[in-house]
Amino acid sequence: MKSLEKAGRLLRVPKLTRARMILALAAAVVADGVQLLLGPLGWAFADQLIDVAAMLLVSGLIGFHWLLLPSFVLELIPAVDELPTWTACTAAVIALRRRRETMPPG
Repeated sequence: MKSLEKAGRLLRVPKLTRARMILALAAAVVADGVQLLLGPLGWAFADQLIDVAAMLLVSGLIGFHWLLLPSFVLELIPAVDELPTWTACTAAVIALRRRRETMPPG
């Protein structure tokens, strides 16, 4: 029962505040920027560590969303990781969450 409670806490969706949205977008932009700068150098595992950190930061700030998983997988593909996938995905998740929060119930 405790593991279900822990999983529920990890998958919670926090209320989107302006600060959370700005911090999540900043984390995504920084992750994409650092990967773009380090990309040609071919540092072993640096890109993967950045991706894990970006996934954890963005998920912690705006909550987990299924759109984050394809972005995480795309970042593992060479040459595709040069695209700003974290920034685009984070912006898409924020837009979807904002739309859901502003829709009237029913």
